[in-house]
Amino acid sequence: MISCGIDIGSLSTDVVLIKDNKIMEYVVIPTSSNSEIAAKTAFDMVLDKANVKIEDISSIISTGYGRYSTPLAQKPYTEITCHAIGAKYFLKDVKTVIDVGGQDSKIIKISDKGKVEDFLMNDKCAAGTGRFVEVMARSLDVELFDVGALSLTSKSSLKINATCTVFAESEIVALVSQNIPKHDILKGICSSIASRLYSMILRIQTKGPYIMTGGVAKNIGVKVELERLLGEEIYVPFEPQIVGAVGAALINS
Repeated sequence: MISCGIDIGSLSTDVVLIKDNKIMEYVVIPTSSNSEIAAKTAFDMVLDKANVKIEDISSIISTGYGRYSTPLAQKPYTEITCHAIGAKYFLKDVKTVIDVGGQDSKIIKISDKGKVEDFLMNDKCAAGTGRFVEVMARSLDVELFDVGALSLTSKSSLKINATCTVFAESEIVALVSQNIPKHDILKGICSSIASRLYSMILRIQTKGPYIMTGGVAKNIGVKVELERLLGEEIYVPFEPQIVGAVGAALINS
């Protein structure tokens, strides 16, 4: 039996096929301007990679902000539910999911029985999200995937004080004009994101083991800064962007 999970996010659309509780194939593509087309494109791509037909799939579940936009899905589920299930797939004894997507961040508290006990979401502002990192990287003329590694080369304790993306960009422009090295500014950005996530974790009163999901989980700088604040290691799956899709695929199992 093959099940499919489709996670339609603001920046990426992720599709996963699971058979016998194992990931067969997955695809991650940009959502761009049309979430329905992105879902169909990613779905066709994953079928092609796995060499299976749509008739071979017993269940198709959608999640993410665009979960209602695809006619492929039999039923939509919230990303909170799907991320909790997906997180437990990757880390059996997980207690906290730190999900940082394109336009929101979520802290999900998992009970000892593996159920969602509580959650906190920052969806009113892009600060600390993938979009925030993109804007800051563009302001510094740095490739997005280089941000984390470059930040680790800094020994600075520079703070980015602005929490709004627009004001933070202005602050960074001012720092550049003062000839502050880019890697020091990048560390300040990563530290700022980690601090916001840490405050959310404290508010929800949760604990480890921790798993980090979403595109920002690939930023080693944010991970290291948050681990420093928590005093504990954070587990990051081999592909942190597919955790929600994995949960969607497993939701009926």
